[in-house]
Amino acid sequence: MTLTAPPELAPDELFTLDRGALTTARLDTGARESGTSARSGGSGRARGPRRPLSDYTGLSSQIKEAGLLRRAYGYYAVLATALVLALAGLITCSVLLGDSWWQLAVAVGFAAVIGQFGFFGHEAAHKQIFASGKHNDRVALVVANLIVGMGLGWWQHKHNRHHGAPNKIDADDDIVTGVITFTAEGANGRRTELGRLLTRYQGVFYFPLLTLTGLQLYVGSLQRLLGREPVKRRGIELTLLIIRHVIAVGFAFMVMSPVLASAFLLVYLLCFGFYLGMVFSPNHVGRPIVPRDVQVDFLRRQVVMSRNISGGHGINVLMGGLNFQIEHHLFPSMARPNLRRAQPIVEAYCRELGIEYPETSLPRAYREVADHISRVGWGGIDVWACPVAASLGR
Repeated sequence: MTLTAPPELAPDELFTLDRGALTTARLDTGARESGTSARSGGSGRARGPRRPLSDYTGLSSQIKEAGLLRRAYGYYAVLATALVLALAGLITCSVLLGDSWWQLAVAVGFAAVIGQFGFFGHEAAHKQIFASGKHNDRVALVVANLIVGMGLGWWQHKHNRHHGAPNKIDADDDIVTGVITFTAEGANGRRTELGRLLTRYQGVFYFPLLTLTGLQLYVGSLQRLLGREPVKRRGIELTLLIIRHVIAVGFAFMVMSPVLASAFLLVYLLCFGFYLGMVFSPNHVGRPIVPRDVQVDFLRRQVVMSRNISGGHGINVLMGGLNFQIEHHLFPSMARPNLRRAQPIVEAYCRELGIEYPETSLPRAYREVADHISRVGWGGIDVWACPVAASLGR
């Protein structure tokens, strides 16, 4: 599932995004063969015979020369050990507490640790841990299905589309309209009065709804595995998921009374979902939405549609490295500790090309997310007025 090279763009028209403004560069056959293209910067002045595709190649060369695509086996060994010990400690604590309402605090701890396992499985699925693809796949399969309780195949199918075209209508499943709509098109498509009313006030209940993220992951995984669509390793994934959920539920009801066990599982599920949702939301929500018929070159597609979160080591641990969302999208197989080292290189490179490099604090990111969700609900977002598509309406 790793994206190691930019996919091809439309042959006749390339869209390049500089300083948040979209310009189009039409290439004739001669220009393509000679490797040149018309390209304008934020001021509208030509920057020379650079092809947009070569922009990513230049950055990739710098990253490789800095040795930032090397594996970080020691880091992941320590991380895996810490997570296993944390999980074992929570299980021991829960057994010792027995039928005590302090178990609800332990449930919050379980939500945090399982969330961290989710980040670990995400990195294995992206081939960030091992050089061997098979080793990464096996770890991702076990962690996702047996520990987190989420179907790896379902997640990969969804996540691949997201990485290929973040925030692009009809290409990124993360912005598909559901209870929440992220686009004006989705808001305008509400057919019932109740649907329009809920959309109008979606900014109010967006963050509380994130508590259902975990349930969405579990249900979506089972729906895909039990459906008719072909799924690789269906039997293995389904077996691991059943084992995981039976053990989790059985453990709770063995250690606690039925009422407390039910409360424990509910608190875990809601906190787990809220944790993941609060980590995922700042990554792309509130960044430009790309119309379905627009092609954006790989570098700008991954940078401008994403958002980095500033902060120190604590933020990095809290967000499982996804605070370096831009670097992760540009180099999906890069080990987590190298993302921090790649960040200044990527930022400087974008500054040199006049490309917006979105980075903000976590509180401000949440404000931007809330503002976007509210504006969409009230009809204040028009995709054709967004920075990506502003010049296409001419």
